[in-house]
Formats: sequence, structure tokens, C-alpha cells
Amino acid sequence: MFGTRWFPDARINFTENLLRGSDDREAIVVSDESGITARLTLRELKTRVAGAQQGLRRLGVTHGDIVAGILPNGIDNLVSYLATVSLGAAWAGCSPDFGAPGLRDRVGQVQPKVLIVVDSYTYNGREHDITDRVGEVVAGLARTPIVVVSGRASWNEHFVDDTAVLEFERFPFETPLLVMFTSGTTGLPKCIVHTAGGVLLQHLKEHVLHGDVRAGDLHSWYTTTGWMMYGWVVSALAAEASVLLIDGAPSPRGDTPHLWRVAEEAGVTHFGTSPRYLASLIDCDYRPRDHHELPALRSVLSAGAPVSEEQFRWVYDAIKTDMVFASISGGTDIHGCFMLGSPLHPVYAGEITCLGLGLAVAAMDDAGARIIGEKGDLVCTEPFPSMPLTFLGPDGEKRYHDAYFGVRDDIWTHGDLVEITPRGTVIVYGRSDATLNPSGVRIGTAEIYRVLDKRAEITDSIAFGYIVDGNEEVAVLVVLADGVPLTDALAASLRADLREQASPRHVPRFLLAIDEIPYTTNGKKVETAAKAAAAGRTVANIGSLANPASLDAITRLFQ
Repeated sequence: MFGTRWFPDARINFTENLLRGSDDREAIVVSDESGITARLTLRELKTRVAGAQQGLRRLGVTHGDIVAGILPNGIDNLVSYLATVSLGAAWAGCSPDFGAPGLRDRVGQVQPKVLIVVDSYTYNGREHDITDRVGEVVAGLARTPIVVVSGRASWNEHFVDDTAVLEFERFPFETPLLVMFTSGTTGLPKCIVHTAGGVLLQHLKEHVLHGDVRAGDLHSWYTTTGWMMYGWVVSALAAEASVLLIDGAPSPRGDTPHLWRVAEEAGVTHFGTSPRYLASLIDCDYRPRDHHELPALRSVLSAGAPVSEEQFRWVYDAIKTDMVFASISGGTDIHGCFMLGSPLHPVYAGEITCLGLGLAVAAMDDAGARIIGEKGDLVCTEPFPSMPLTFLGPDGEKRYHDAYFGVRDDIWTHGDLVEITPRGTVIVYGRSDATLNPSGVRIGTAEIYRVLDKRAEITDSIAFGYIVDGNEEVAVLVVLADGVPLTDALAASLRADLREQASPRHVPRFLLAIDEIPYTTNGKKVETAAKAAAAGRTVANIGSLANPASLDAITRLFQ
């Protein structure tokens, strides 16, 4: 399986495939915290990409180079991405909300020929100047790149030319398309190299067959430019659908309806979100269907963490009944999904609808046997086109092999604890590296969250293992609703719920209150970082966290 190569004689241009269809069709809707700011036809998008393509070519960018971006989710990031990969170069995108160390850990590893940046970005009504941050990153690079600043003279000088002609040279199927970065919470972020052909096939399959994305649809996903969901949703262009780019905060200055007003005005057909955002709507009792007309909406999708049964039911009750809700799961590692939704299958609360087409996915026990109806490691036993090409950097092939094939020879072991049910749905219990092992029994953190999410007194929680006298004990930290104290009675009630609705092994020895849970900038809970902080260990690359101060609070709790 390791080292498989796909379609060695095929040649494609990724950008050519995304910019297909009628030039008169709407291709992009742009929004920020003020609402919709622009709409571009495919012809207008092509004109902008052509100017950037010509500018990058003049700057010496060619097949095999790397161009990096530190940009928000606006039109300039999209144009830079499409222009870069149209030349057979690879794109490495970073979100501007990373701190200097986080940016340096990413951009520093790819050593780009050109670096496209902003000098500031807006989030939650505030403008954040990152000029010094970018300067620090550039100064720390071994090779100084050409720097182009979005919205400034250098952008107009290099990339704006309404007379430029868009050209599509076709490159080998496995031409590097993207260098994608892992979260980096357990060490230096891994630089995963994905191929143009593999990503295109994977995304078209997922959008058209699993997602029922059709020509003329409008797909949105609230995402930063550094998360894999950015490239994923942009690929809906290849289905001749439009894409809604969303910059800024999801609820700027407490404006809960913001994303739904934009979706209503734009006519979104596929609305991408996360369990964390759904939880925020539930917490403030905001029901979109009571405030917005959403006749075009056919699908709501969620990624980033398991979705609880309660959230499944809430989506159908509070957003729209006649549609598909699809929880999807995969990762940066495959730039796609191992299991996701379907327009043909029934939806079961708390379960992902089906396995990805063309993927030999299974749950496997420690003895290497495939299992049904039991918890096991998520594996893939046959090669697939969107497997990474390599990891960038020294010993990249070895690090890639060790990451996915070190546990089981020639079988991709993904790192999720899952159950494949007899009806073919999938339940995700959490990451294997965050799996709890009290008394030697494997417990997924999602099992604990499913119980606690039902309680109105709890707005968020995180679970991890804490070693006491050589034995792993379950620790749970909870964020309480306003005005709710963690009394002995409440603690006893929470433990009783976990005992009855999960099992006695799910009952935490440590149940403590905290003000906030550590999350990455992409909105993922970081159990491994919380576990390290509780043990008093240094957490690597805290620049990937949205709220690193939360780890200090965890350390103090366990001192």
C-alpha cells in the first residue's frame, strides 16, 4: 500500500478543473463581518486568476516550487491559491491569526519562493496588525522569499492585469498541489504533501456523489484558510457550484444570526459548520428556522469533532426538517473523508451515515481482525488516490510511513477509535491518542461528551487520562453555564449520568470546573495538550492554540 502511485501517464491542471462551466455563472460570493461584500462570475474570477498567474510566472514561480500565503478567507487568498497551482507549483496556506511562532513553524518548513501576506486582518470587530509578526517570520527564513502584500501596491503591481490570458499547462497526476499542516500540538507541525490528481478525485467524489452538490448550488463552510476544510469547500467549484467565502468571526460582537443572515441572502444550498458552533447556537437558544427563510438549503454538514445525538436532533428541529444532515470525518492526512454523508441513506442520530466510496475502510482490533459492532482502530486496507505523496522535510518518507503504517504493516491506521455498526454507519469515539484506558478498557472521549452535552448546566467539557500511582484515571473538566456552581450535588448528578448512560468506567475520578477548554485555531478540542498540562509537561507549539492560557489554568488545577 505504501508507495502506490496512481495514473502515472495522466496529466491534468487542477485550476482548469475548478474553473469549468459557463463564464456567466456565479462562481464566488464574498462575505465578511458586515455581510456580503461581492459576487463574482466565473469570467471575473478567471480574469483575476489570470493576472495573478502571469505575475507569479514573472516572479519565477514554476512547476515544483512552493508559494505560501498568510491570508484571511477572502478573494485574494482564493486567487493566489488557484494561480499558484495552475503553474504546477504547490500552495501552503496559513491563517493570519496564528502567532509568530506558529507561522514560523509552518512557513519556515516550506521555504517558499513567494510569500503572499496581509498586513492586518479583522476579527470580531477589531483590526489586528500583523506586520511585525510577518516581519519576524520572514527574518527567520533561511532563504528570503519575494513578499507580496494583499491590498497594497505590491499586489496591484504583480497580480492585477485585466489583459492577462489564463493558460493551462497540464502536469502529472501526482504533481504536488498543497502542503498542509497538522495542528502541531504534539510537536512541530507535519507538512503533508498532497497531489493535484488525488485531491481532485477525492473532492469531486465527496461533493458530487456523497454531498449531492449540483451545478448552480452554493456551498459554504466557516473555515480559516489554514484548515483542510478551506481547500475542500473551494473544490465545489469543480462541480460547477458557487462557493461562499466567509471572513471574520462567526458571531461578530455577539451577533448570533450573522452566518444565517448571510446564508439566507446568498441562497446557500450546503451549509458547513462544526459541533462547537452548533453547541453555541443551542446554548443561546437560537433557532435559525424561526428567523430565516432557507428554501434553498438542502444540506447541513459538520466536521472537526463527533456530533452528539442531541445535536443531530436539534439540527432537524431548529434548522430545517426536509434536508440532509451529514457529519463527516477524515482529516488533513487524506484531505478528505473516510466516512461522510449520502443523499440516499437514512440519517441516524449520533452516527455518520456511510463509509466513503472507493475506500477499503474497516474497524480493526489489536489482533488485526476486522470487527463490526465493537470499538476498534479506524484503518484503510487498500491504497486510495488522495493518500499523501510524502511529508516535506528530512526523512519525509520515513516519517510518513511511521505515522500511518508503523502500527500495522501495509495497512493505514488513521488514529481514530470507531465502531462500524451492522447497518454500515460509523460512530466515532475520539482520537486514539486521546483514548482513555482505565482498568485497561478503551474509552473514547466522545462517549463522555455525549452524556455531558445533554446537561444544561454544562456549556463545554474536556476529558483526558491522568496518571495516579501508575494507573490511568479519568479526568473531566467542565465549563459551567453562567451562575451555575459545581456543587457536590451537581457533581454527583453528573457522575450518576455517566455511570447510567455510559458505564461505571466512564465516571471520572477528577471532576473539576474551569473557565475555558483548550482549542486549536480551527476549533478542535485538544485533549492531548490538556493531558500534558495536567501532568505538568511542556506543551509543544502552543502557537497552534486559539487560547493557550487555558493550559496554565489546567496546570494550576492539578498542582
